[in-house]
Amino acid sequence: MEISRLFDFIYYQQEKLPLEKAFGDKRNGNWVYLSTEEIITKVNKVSRGLLALGVLPGDKISIITYKNRPEWVIMDLGMQQIGAINVPVYPTISSGEYEYIFNDASVKLAFCGSGDLVQKVKNAQKNVPSLQQIYAFDANPEVPFWESIFSDAGADEVEKRKANVKADELATIIYTSGTTGNPKGVMLSHTNVVSNIMDVQEVMPLDPGEKVLSFLPLCHIFERAASYAYMYNSFSVTFTGTDNLGGPDGDLMAIKPHFFTTVPRLLEKVYEKIYNKGLNLTGIKKGLFFWALKLTDDYEFDKTYSGLAKIKMAIADKLIFSKWREALGGNIKGILTGAAPCPLKMAKIFSAAGIPIREGYGLTETSPGLCVGRYTPNGALLGAVGPTLSSVEIKIDNNGEYREGEGEILASGPNIMMGYYNKPEETAEMIFEEGGKRWLRTGDVGKLVKNATGREFLQITDRKKELLKTSGGKYVAPAVVENKLKEDFLIEQLMVVGESKKFVSALIIPAEEALRDWCQHHDITWTTRAEIIRHPQVLDKFQRIINTYNPQFSHIEQIKKFVLLDADWEPMKADGSDAELTPTMKLKRRVIAKKHSDAIDSIYAD
Repeated sequence: MEISRLFDFIYYQQEKLPLEKAFGDKRNGNWVYLSTEEIITKVNKVSRGLLALGVLPGDKISIITYKNRPEWVIMDLGMQQIGAINVPVYPTISSGEYEYIFNDASVKLAFCGSGDLVQKVKNAQKNVPSLQQIYAFDANPEVPFWESIFSDAGADEVEKRKANVKADELATIIYTSGTTGNPKGVMLSHTNVVSNIMDVQEVMPLDPGEKVLSFLPLCHIFERAASYAYMYNSFSVTFTGTDNLGGPDGDLMAIKPHFFTTVPRLLEKVYEKIYNKGLNLTGIKKGLFFWALKLTDDYEFDKTYSGLAKIKMAIADKLIFSKWREALGGNIKGILTGAAPCPLKMAKIFSAAGIPIREGYGLTETSPGLCVGRYTPNGALLGAVGPTLSSVEIKIDNNGEYREGEGEILASGPNIMMGYYNKPEETAEMIFEEGGKRWLRTGDVGKLVKNATGREFLQITDRKKELLKTSGGKYVAPAVVENKLKEDFLIEQLMVVGESKKFVSALIIPAEEALRDWCQHHDITWTTRAEIIRHPQVLDKFQRIINTYNPQFSHIEQIKKFVLLDADWEPMKADGSDAELTPTMKLKRRVIAKKHSDAIDSIYAD
């Protein structure tokens, strides 16, 4: 069958290879799955029920959950096939942000998961005239249960609505978290996302019927698009959260997935646990662990080992790396990371250990993929993303602002968004026409590089809007410095500062568990993080970390001073104050700078 709309994917699965375990999650301690047929049955019950509620083509419906669940997919497909628009919302934002999004999009219905979500949406509803009803995916005395809308009447009308949904029509509005100001609603058509799904087929390293784990939020286009790709390829999807992934009783060991998508920070946390376990080893075991780790330093994709090097890697694999793979379930064929730059060290270590890491690059505005690393020979390059997807075109706009060969990344293709909802001026700033094509200004800075075979890749150097300018007029790309320094297991978070200052400095949040272990190994009595970050030996250790990395940067980029903070930068604050991170874990630089203005002032007081 031909696929042109997002809801076509589940019917394609039914025709090609229906699954007994299409989508599932844990219910009351047990893994429960729905078959392809059961998913489709519920999807149609939702569509008929929405028709009975008077939902019209173009009406907006929101889904909000803390964890991915089959109900999310069912509601998504059920509303799409009658022409309603899915407006997914992050669960971690404030009631005020709910109000803004619901009013901006004129949301008519909201379907909520567990926790405080129903109450948060009810609080927002008081100031949202368009929001008629709230439903809960879990029994809740305050609002109707979501299955109460299910209906068996109106099947013919559903089929008529389905036939009238056109590929180039709006399918979803996704509000970008944004590091400043109100979020913008990215309008994506069926064609936008479908084109991207078809492009990534050459990337998937799996066979039909194999298992994937899904824990990144479905409200983000990265995981949402992945879910459609899983449908298309008939992969069995298990939804879970990030709170119980690792360990002998964790979900990785229970499901033993072949693939999952992730963000770099989760890989870093996995590595930190591996490293800390290595620190706690003794004798020959400890020596072997760090010997094996050292072997990954010169790893490259497609590198072939011979002679003594081959023997060393075989020993390291048998004694050390095989245990890492087993901790991830033992079946991993590939991991795709996105949403933020993947530190080079993470890609090297995991890939060398037989856990292939590939990086994807894109934006919500590009549905999302632009460049994705392949798992095939010469399909990936360390330190770069790509190659570009087959229907995507990339070019670099230098315009004299950047070093030779470097500039803002421009993208064109069928995946470029329709525009920002209710924001024609912002749309015009992002999208322009040239040579009969629509081009999107990504706001990222990069350059095109080639591997040994001449294949072209994209190397991202920074966010255009995040470049800081010192008082000497020199530009610094903070993300490049931050991502390199965060490779150290003692650094949890870091933000480079220095706008209009004489030199560049850093705010550093130590990784508490790793720092506690380090203190123990150096006979430093642990009290609290607030006290320990003032300890002379701890300060000296972080200075030595800075000294280790500084030679990798130009003189102007080097960290001259730093402050250790007893803080936690989070995407949602329990006290209602401004979060330091976006829901996709990007730094809100202005918020952080304001909250830690005293610390920054102390750096430049002399």
